[in-house]
Amino acid sequence: MNPPEAHLLIVDDDRRIRTLLQKFLIRQGFLVTAARDSAHARRLLEGLEFDLIVLDVMMPGEDGVSLTWALREGGLTAPILLLTAKAETGDRIAGLEAGADDYLAKPFEPKELLLRINAILRRLPPAGEEGVLPKVLRLGAIRYDVERGELWRGDQLIRLTGTESRMMRIFAACPGQVVARRDLVERPGKGSGPAQERAVDVQITRLRRKIEEDPKRPRYLQTVRGAGYMLAPD
Repeated sequence: MNPPEAHLLIVDDDRRIRTLLQKFLIRQGFLVTAARDSAHARRLLEGLEFDLIVLDVMMPGEDGVSLTWALREGGLTAPILLLTAKAETGDRIAGLEAGADDYLAKPFEPKELLLRINAILRRLPPAGEEGVLPKVLRLGAIRYDVERGELWRGDQLIRLTGTESRMMRIFAACPGQVVARRDLVERPGKGSGPAQERAVDVQITRLRRKIEEDPKRPRYLQTVRGAGYMLAPD
């Protein structure tokens, strides 16, 4: 089941693809707004909030990866799913490092896009459950404000990318419990291949640099061999 009234933003310079995706996703029960390029998307984002953005990479002017970087730098935390004809591992990693939550290569079946959208939305904290979590998690000199999704060192706010912020919310929803790789960067219908595992590991390494005193010997964001990762607060 789709989250009720989840609002999606589709950004693609190809009018045919944009229209087809919009109609398909509306039939699946989503609210859908479409933008023809990055500039149009920026204008829509100034006045509207979205639960997820589906963003084409290869667009004239500002491309999708550059827009992703800019949106994350500006503090946007909504999940971003990139669409592109580029399928090389390096391109996927570049998109994820920019702050995207997933990456789907063209051509694709609309059903696969739907599966990925639902997988991303399922990883968001369920409505009404935040109240049962600790308000603040202590990680040595670092504290994580669960309600605000903010990471602090003393009075200094530590900036998180969109993907890092989403990972922290996942870990904070189940402190002391193992989270599988597939639940951090899930690719429905695909195996957990080396490219996917590398993408998760890249994000974990970046996050450890912001949390751990010694990222090479992590105390708080631990690797559980053969299972995944675990956040172990004080």
